[in-house]
Amino acid sequence: MAKVIQRLYSRRVDDVVGETKRQLERLGIAKRLKGKRIAITAGSRGIARIAEIIKGVVEFVRFSGGEPFLFPAMGSHGGATAQGQVAILRDYGITEEFVGAPILATMEVERIGEVDGIPVYTDKFAANADGILVVNRIKHHTDFTGPHESGLLKMMAVGMGKREGADVAHTFKAWSLRHFIPQLARQVLRQLPVLAGLAVIENGYHEVAHLVALPPDEIERGDREWLRFWKRIRPKIPFNRLDVLCVERMGKNISGTGMDTKVIGRLMITGESEPKHPLPKVVVVLDLTDESHGNAAGLGLADITTKRLMEKVNWHDTHINVFTSGFIERDRIPVVAENDRQALEWALEIAKVRDPEKARIVRIRDTNTLGVLYISQGLWDEAAQNPRLRMVGEETLRFDDGNLVPVGYERPSEAVQKGGRK
Repeated sequence: MAKVIQRLYSRRVDDVVGETKRQLERLGIAKRLKGKRIAITAGSRGIARIAEIIKGVVEFVRFSGGEPFLFPAMGSHGGATAQGQVAILRDYGITEEFVGAPILATMEVERIGEVDGIPVYTDKFAANADGILVVNRIKHHTDFTGPHESGLLKMMAVGMGKREGADVAHTFKAWSLRHFIPQLARQVLRQLPVLAGLAVIENGYHEVAHLVALPPDEIERGDREWLRFWKRIRPKIPFNRLDVLCVERMGKNISGTGMDTKVIGRLMITGESEPKHPLPKVVVVLDLTDESHGNAAGLGLADITTKRLMEKVNWHDTHINVFTSGFIERDRIPVVAENDRQALEWALEIAKVRDPEKARIVRIRDTNTLGVLYISQGLWDEAAQNPRLRMVGEETLRFDDGNLVPVGYERPSEAVQKGGRK
């Protein structure tokens, strides 16, 4: 296989803490924080440098004379327990010691209103705070397509609503997510003292590209416009009609569905159109991240997995997460191979690959890591014609006790990226 560097959108914020504070200062809300208890959302996704971003928010509130606290805003994740959600934050480096503020965790909610008969719920601590600062990354959602997907509105509607809020938002599966998230979020904005939203936009290398603070009356518009921006620059697998897509690891810190559905090209939701790219015949996933705490929601997106991944699964937490969403198809168990070698052998057999030299295979670390890929010989000619791709070496697949030997997915140097900035 050849190691290929893909040139992606690469703008990057280096001073994340400083930029976070500068963005919030720009809104002129400091005077409204003095002597007030301010709630700050802390989600369950592996957002780039999220602990530093939260630290910046906390420092801004304290400097303004406020009393900040964090609360887990992650729906039913962490097994739908307060302890489980705090453990997720700890894995991201979000601790009271690092950010400088207490973490108040509960699964209790308050009903703050309703929209067309649909109840709106919010975390108990947040509902009784003097002010709320909403922090989240804006990107596409893995379950549906619409003007608002994963971002600040979703954080208010689903994340802050705990398990009850997530249940409501998923009442009619993808349709309700598309239609309810904006309505539920507007109710939160009307009923609760949301002071600002801080949007995080990542570049193609899973780094912070933009930090944007928005006043309450601009959150909805900003959420919509930055989503459009993300869809223009988001990283993709630069090939189509694959025989095999090999994903080394999946996890909740990578995507809500373990593997980003719009990267692998599989939604698996009844009534929703399937993506037309990259159309893999067979998807293989080899391992589960430690940060997932056994939550393997999305495993059913794969055709083949391994025994080592299955041994890490916490089925209780996985079922709670999947049942809350209602997307039961993604909870199914793929074919389980003894090891990586067997998984790949079976994948080639299922894909009906008769000439290995023509096989169209892509190997990636995870769906957040697309700056470096490994591709089989059947894709080399196509890669050579793509100006955004650069082949930097060849490597034979190597195994250790049946499992693939790790390869490098390090971020390419600035010299290699030159010319890719836009």
